[in-house]
Amino acid sequence: MVNRKAIMTDRERIEALLRREKQDRVPNWTSGMGFPTLYNGGSIADAYNNPEKCLAAQRRVCKDFGWVFFPFMITSIIPAFGGEIKWPSGDFSQAPITIKHPVATPEDALSLNMPPDVKTAGNTPIRMEFCKLSSQERLDNEPFNVMVFLGGPFTHAVSLTGMDNFGRWLLKKPEAVHHLIRLMIDYYLELAQYWKDTFGTEGALPFFGEPSTANQLISPKQFEQFALPYLKELCEKLLAMGYRHIYVHICGEQNLNLPYWAQIPFGDPGIVSVGHEVELETAAKYFPNDIIMGNLEPAIIQTQTPQGVYEATGEVIKKGKKISAGYVFAPGCELPPRAPIENVMAMTRAINDFGWYE
Repeated sequence: MVNRKAIMTDRERIEALLRREKQDRVPNWTSGMGFPTLYNGGSIADAYNNPEKCLAAQRRVCKDFGWVFFPFMITSIIPAFGGEIKWPSGDFSQAPITIKHPVATPEDALSLNMPPDVKTAGNTPIRMEFCKLSSQERLDNEPFNVMVFLGGPFTHAVSLTGMDNFGRWLLKKPEAVHHLIRLMIDYYLELAQYWKDTFGTEGALPFFGEPSTANQLISPKQFEQFALPYLKELCEKLLAMGYRHIYVHICGEQNLNLPYWAQIPFGDPGIVSVGHEVELETAAKYFPNDIIMGNLEPAIIQTQTPQGVYEATGEVIKKGKKISAGYVFAPGCELPPRAPIENVMAMTRAINDFGWYE
């Protein structure tokens, strides 16, 4: 156990990493939407459809537990293209559920067009309200105060029709798949421009994740054909807009896709988050110039004892501290909304005990 006094704030730690400078201690960038709102006495649904409550809950939980504060609000893309969702409710519902896909057939896919106005499409107004609130302050644990949420072009294309249909079309109707992903790219770029026009790029951080490109779902060859070219285009155009850094979460088992992910520019540096399925050392090998984030298995935080969480967190941090380009601790995906408070406290305690640099 190390008992040391911090000489940097979390904002200063992240900003030092972005300048490729040393930091005093590993920062804790634990992200979650449902956990903060439950912790703050609200509901999981508040995290997705109540910008004011969502922001206040995240601000409080980051202060109480010593996390990097990145105002984080994601919403479903489905309503923007004509589908329907159900907000989470009950003890075991942790995210919006699709109850009607806007695309049912390849013909539907090929005839689908962009919404008339991305500014008013679907849940965009909710996210914009959230970001207008978050942009009003920038705290000493808040390196970025505007989230440019872009989902993930492949994953959101899947969400328009469901994985069963999408998986078949990858093999039999590739033109329908390409059309849906093309729509996602065009939609994201319009959103990113809207966010830039509203907030500028200083303090703004584009974020996307791609769980549906995991190797349990698609092959590396399919990733190369259907995901790689679009992801490269998206990131290149975001950087050309003036966004300096891109935060990406490579979700799930994607080890066979890493040679392709490594071809995508995420900024100077980018922030690359990986799940527990990808070793931190492996991520550092493929992204030697980017900040690596991760990768404690979220299930550990939900199901283990506080001592088990403490020990597992310590092991992750010891590995991460060896990464020369920079490391940020985080769970390997979103913090479970109903994680026990004592387990979250144990995670934070481990960072304070093991996270210091010499």
